[in-house]
Amino acid sequence: MSDFDIETIRRQVRAMDFVRGTPTEIAMWHEDMADSRANLVIEDMIPSPNDDAFFGMMLDEGVPPPLVSQILLRLLDHPDADRSLPVTPIQRSM
Repeated sequence: MSDFDIETIRRQVRAMDFVRGTPTEIAMWHEDMADSRANLVIEDMIPSPNDDAFFGMMLDEGVPPPLVSQILLRLLDHPDADRSLPVTPIQRSM
């Protein structure tokens, strides 16, 4: 993906108003993420340490998976991103 400034994103996520996952939900999301990561590795699409840190931070903050996807789209300034999210898109070098 990209190199994300995890602590900057963490601050932005903590400032957001959303329903955080329960410990049980977060445990389930953690298992789902581990399964997804294993599938990526099988497909030779190994996540970088920064990718792992990003998704780990999202779990730490209890961000529901649909919102994680929206935050990621916003960070990447994707056309389908929710522009109302208080997340600053990353700067890309050309």
